[in-house]
Amino acid sequence: MAASDLFKTLLYTVNNLLQQHKYKSALAVLKGFRNGAVYGAKIRAPHALVMTFLFRSGSLREKLWAIAQATFTHSRNLACFVFTYKGLQAVQQHFQGKHLQSHSFLAACLGGWLVFGENNNINSQINMYLLSRILFALSRLAVEKGFIPQPKTDPFPLFATLVWGVVLWLFEYHPHTLQPSLQSSMNYLYHDSNTWHDISDFLIYNKPKTN
Repeated sequence: MAASDLFKTLLYTVNNLLQQHKYKSALAVLKGFRNGAVYGAKIRAPHALVMTFLFRSGSLREKLWAIAQATFTHSRNLACFVFTYKGLQAVQQHFQGKHLQSHSFLAACLGGWLVFGENNNINSQINMYLLSRILFALSRLAVEKGFIPQPKTDPFPLFATLVWGVVLWLFEYHPHTLQPSLQSSMNYLYHDSNTWHDISDFLIYNKPKTN
C-alpha cells in the first residue's frame, strides 16, 4: 500500500471514530485539553513578552527562556485543568445519569486544587483575574435573583473610586502585599517618574542609559 493510501485510510478511520456518539464525552475531554493548551499559550506569550522586556533584567537568552517558561506553564496548567474538569464532569454524569449544577462546581473545585493550588506567579495571576470576574458576576446575579435591590444609579463610578483609592494606598504604604508584576508596573508609573537627570531620561528613557 502506498504511503498516500495508508494516510487516507488512517484519516478515514480517525474521522469515523470522531463521529461515534458513544465516544463523545471522552473525545470532548481530549479536545478540551487541546483547547486549553492553545488558549493558554495565546494568552500568556504576548503578556510574558511585554512584561519581560519592560521590567526584567538579564541577557536576551535569559529573557526568551523566561517567556518560554511562563508560556509553557500557563498552557500546561490550563490544559490540565480543562482535562480534569471535563473528565470529572463526565464521570459524575455517567454515575448519576444526568447533569447537575453541583457537577460543575465539584469538578472545578477539585481541578482548581490539583492544578491551580500551587502558589506561584502564573497561578496567582490567573486566580486573581478570575476573582475579579467572580465578584462582578455574583453582584449581577444577586440583583437578578432579588437578593439586593437594583441600583438606581450606575455603581461603576463608586467601584472605580474604591479600586483605585485602595490599590494606590496599598502601593504607597504596603507594597509588599501586592503581586510582584503589579508592583513593577506601579513603580514604573508612579516612582520612576519622580527621577530624571536630563532630557534623555526625562523623555526618551525611563532611567539613564548605561554603557
